[in-house]
Amino acid sequence: MTEREFAISVVRTLRQAGHEALWAGGCVRDELLGLTPADYDVATSARPEQVRPLFRRTIEVGVSFGVVEVVGPRGTHGRPLRVQVATFRSDGAYSDGRRPDQVVFSNAREDALRRDFTINGMFFDPLENRLIDYVGGQADLRAGILRAIGQPLERFKEDKLRLLRAIRLATRFSFRFDPETYAAIKALASEIRVVSAERIADELRKLLMHPRRSTGMRLLAELGLLEPIFPELLPLIGSPEQASGFSQSSDRWKFTLRVLDHLGEAVSFPLALAALLREVEPAGQERLAARVAGQIAQRLRLSNAERERVEWLVLHQRALTTATDLKPHVWKRLFVHPGIEELIRLHRAAAEAAQTGRSQVEYCERLLQETPREELDPPMLLTGNDLQAIGLRPGPQFRLLLNRLRDAQLDGEITTREQAIVWLQQTLATSGEGV
Repeated sequence: MTEREFAISVVRTLRQAGHEALWAGGCVRDELLGLTPADYDVATSARPEQVRPLFRRTIEVGVSFGVVEVVGPRGTHGRPLRVQVATFRSDGAYSDGRRPDQVVFSNAREDALRRDFTINGMFFDPLENRLIDYVGGQADLRAGILRAIGQPLERFKEDKLRLLRAIRLATRFSFRFDPETYAAIKALASEIRVVSAERIADELRKLLMHPRRSTGMRLLAELGLLEPIFPELLPLIGSPEQASGFSQSSDRWKFTLRVLDHLGEAVSFPLALAALLREVEPAGQERLAARVAGQIAQRLRLSNAERERVEWLVLHQRALTTATDLKPHVWKRLFVHPGIEELIRLHRAAAEAAQTGRSQVEYCERLLQETPREELDPPMLLTGNDLQAIGLRPGPQFRLLLNRLRDAQLDGEITTREQAIVWLQQTLATSGEGV
């Protein structure tokens, strides 16, 4: 069973029990656009306590807001199918700018009027193949317009995350903003700060992983949203007025947007974020740029793994620009890192953005493909225990000696344990350090 078939069966079950039930929101929009919805939502006149007995397995995900998740059989992807079923409602005040203080169960029309954008406010009856549109969503969808439902300022004041969601939707579908909606986003941009870091990061993740990510970043800057989220980028973008006129933006910001463009499709969030932040400090300040990028990742509450990957990519963003001149120990150390393919991809995007040619990138790609793992990361010839065994006392020189020995090994100057011992003895004698 597919997700769509399961979503139809949920509607059918509710209708057979005497309740009104319709597909709602994004799945209706995507179906009208000829796209495959990521998931299906059902809106119904049934209350949560009426929904639960109708299905074999349900999960309470927001009963106070009238939301129950219905879990079905395994789908074609091998995981259990899931559809969220929400009772028609109208929302009370949003005192925290995030969620309504209370909800009142209502009808389909009132439920549509409390939603964010007209293109997300439509319903569809999959049993009768009938669209129900109280907000003019179909007309806006056809015209390619993103318009807030009702008064835009009120919609955005209710939930400030809608400011970012508007950018994401306009970017994803290449829609233009309704003028009042555009003005409201610009007026309230600074209030995005009241939204939790996790929710902001989730929207940024979707925006930066989309192929039109540079358009999204340009809109964030133009509408004043980039400054409260990434104040570190303000020296690059200047004022929102400068950002709206691309020709007035700094060369580094223009270059950043071109790099984002050249990343292509199917990128990870850390890679896209690293591309956005690579110019946060000028060339030659990569170590500082990596530290700033790490601080931003922490502020967004990213996982340690994502933060470390962003830092590493920013730190080494120019490390392969002269790859053909690098000693083997330099590129081999980079090539054994789990992020190397993303680093090469970042270099390729930068090279294409700068139109400097791809010879260095292609050289790295060839090296990575042709060099066996055992050559990139051979077993250590000596360890700290070996150094102690010959009488060296533990201390700072341990790491220095072992690193220099490792470099000689990776460069092919030393290949055996016996050679390593001779190298160590000669190095100590030359440096004047005794055993």
